[in-house]
Amino acid sequence: MIPTVAIVGRPNVGKSTLFNRIVGERKAITDDAPGITRDRIYGKATWLTKEFNIIDTGGIDFDDTPFTHSIKSQAEIAINEADFILFVCDINVGLTNADLTIAKMLYKSDTSVVVALNKADNLSRAENKYEFYSLGLGDPIPVSSQHGTGVADLLDHLIHNLKPKEDVTYEEDRIKLCLIGRPNVGKSSLMNSLLGEERVIVSDIKGTTRDSVDSLFTHNEQDYVVIDTAGLRKKGKVYENAEKYSVFRALSAIERSDIALILIDAETGIREQDKRIAGYAVDENKAVIIVVNKWDTISNDSNTYKYWDTLIRSHFKFIPYAPIIYLSALTKKRVHTLFPAITTAFKNYTKRVQTSVLNDVIMDAMYINPPKEHKGAKLNVFYATQVAIRPPTFVLFVNDENCMHFTYERYIKNRIRDAFGLEGSPMKIILRKRD
Repeated sequence: MIPTVAIVGRPNVGKSTLFNRIVGERKAITDDAPGITRDRIYGKATWLTKEFNIIDTGGIDFDDTPFTHSIKSQAEIAINEADFILFVCDINVGLTNADLTIAKMLYKSDTSVVVALNKADNLSRAENKYEFYSLGLGDPIPVSSQHGTGVADLLDHLIHNLKPKEDVTYEEDRIKLCLIGRPNVGKSSLMNSLLGEERVIVSDIKGTTRDSVDSLFTHNEQDYVVIDTAGLRKKGKVYENAEKYSVFRALSAIERSDIALILIDAETGIREQDKRIAGYAVDENKAVIIVVNKWDTISNDSNTYKYWDTLIRSHFKFIPYAPIIYLSALTKKRVHTLFPAITTAFKNYTKRVQTSVLNDVIMDAMYINPPKEHKGAKLNVFYATQVAIRPPTFVLFVNDENCMHFTYERYIKNRIRDAFGLEGSPMKIILRKRD
């Protein structure tokens, strides 16, 4: 598994700016007012070819102010969950009592820590660095997250001390499933139906499932592992410790899976959070199946299916390749229809196509609909080949990587799907300039 780094520190020391600098995009809200970051924000970063997850936490404050308790709680969870901690302080302010208190929290953890002295833009404050040696957390590293100064040294130190996490490995042909969705959509009930026994506590109380659980089973001579996760609740609504922990676990479960079963509650309908959750699986390039649960509570006929198909396709336009399955996990009605969809999605997720046929498909597509000039050049594809599975990944050797418009890339993807199916599976196209 990919190791995880947590950024902690008191408010307004520049944690979110450092997070954005490391991730390479503005994911965290930054503001001069203390306490802007209230929830952990997750991202992925790569340094010296090594990939890691990174968590931006809210500033740890010990005053009796709104959100203080929840922010402190989430930071504690991040500390316990992380493999490495970046403890950010303000070199201009110098060592504070709050820094000392946070350091005491870090002493209780077995996790490696490095102190980053942020806002090191003013050399007149450089002598403040020596105050932080009293924390007993090693050599502090001055950085400027605003301008990038010292961040490379900080990441070099991090990568040198960051050890990869041991992952549970399964046989290549065992299909790895994860169940994701909002709380109370029936993930535990579906897991019980798949396993054929009551292995997971099922309750009407939202958020009953607190951790990820791996369960192995066999169906029709095919081996599976199903990873159940706690429900992902709308950000900003809940500040309970276990809720924050469960979001991290759900993201980890998606990372470890082949296929994400995205559960939707037929009773409550489609919510914005359902699309956000599906986006997590898409970001990880996982095969996806949309599962509409509690179908027994809906008065349905042929028109009902058509209505829901249209509704789901309109809301989930970013995964038009995802099959839709309607079932009731509690009564086990139509659960059997899920397995053929899983089999097809996995087959397509691991599919390899013949190079000659792939090139014929692309050349025919370009003959029928030639590309238009884009950024001063017209696309010419010389050769195409598949380079990976999980998901199927194709490299197109072209005259110029910048002259393919995104609409034409979508057209090529659609033609590949028409030729090879790939229902349930994402696909990737990489452009390379031919030497």
